[in-house]
Amino acid sequence: MKKKLDKLAELLFITSAIICVLALLLIMIFIFYKGAPSILETGVFKFLFGVEWQPRAEVFGILPMITASVLVTIGAILIGAPVGVLTATFIVYLAPKRIGNILKTATDVLASIPSVIYGFFGLMIIIPFIDRFLAGGAGGNSILAAIIILSIMILPTVISISESSMREVDISYRDASLALGATKISTIFKVMIPSAFSGIMAAVILGVGRALGEAMAVILVSGNAPFMPDSILAPVRTMSANIALEMGYASGAHQEALFGTGVVLFVFIFIINFIFYIVKHKGGVKN
Repeated sequence: MKKKLDKLAELLFITSAIICVLALLLIMIFIFYKGAPSILETGVFKFLFGVEWQPRAEVFGILPMITASVLVTIGAILIGAPVGVLTATFIVYLAPKRIGNILKTATDVLASIPSVIYGFFGLMIIIPFIDRFLAGGAGGNSILAAIIILSIMILPTVISISESSMREVDISYRDASLALGATKISTIFKVMIPSAFSGIMAAVILGVGRALGEAMAVILVSGNAPFMPDSILAPVRTMSANIALEMGYASGAHQEALFGTGVVLFVFIFIINFIFYIVKHKGGVKN
């Protein structure tokens, strides 16, 4: 009876793994099947580096959306990654246990908040602030607003993975450093954090993926203008936002071009996950 149960459990695990792989393959095949012809028909160079997006004229250039996605993601990482890593450092090495538990709970709550709620927060608080104090009444929907929202949204990912990596560092490193006369803060920044560097990098890379793929919150705060930005206060449209905004009514060549945008976004995400895989295995990160 036990052998039968073991075989049944093994079959269940194998089936689950196969379903996951098949789901990924089906999604990838579908996206490339629908999107690749549009890219090839338009021309890879024109599609990727064209600066005009005019569906009615069947002109499809997504460079403004690629630029917006990259700028917003980089900005979010530059703000969110340091805050997330320092927060994880405080939880692991400095905070009293009770305070650390409160911060961990707050992080879990941040992770569970729907993205549309972040968007509403940006719409009601961040955009009016930017409009009044930075844009001079010209409007607050901008790259900056999207950066601020995304930097908040990636915090749970960066904090949780960085915290796990820091806790995996052998405590003897800290004891040895303190025994040699180093201060607690010096030990944290010169010994403990460098020892968890690969895990922290993995957290940052996953944060990049989170920011790059976000759509709903960005739609509400970015301004959704498919033009090349000329400043951090300019309205923009990211690739994911472009797909979410237009797919509901698109048809024909327009719809295929949106699938083409999805192909580009998929490739970006694939590259990010591949980098995460390399960092994880070369650095010995454990999940």
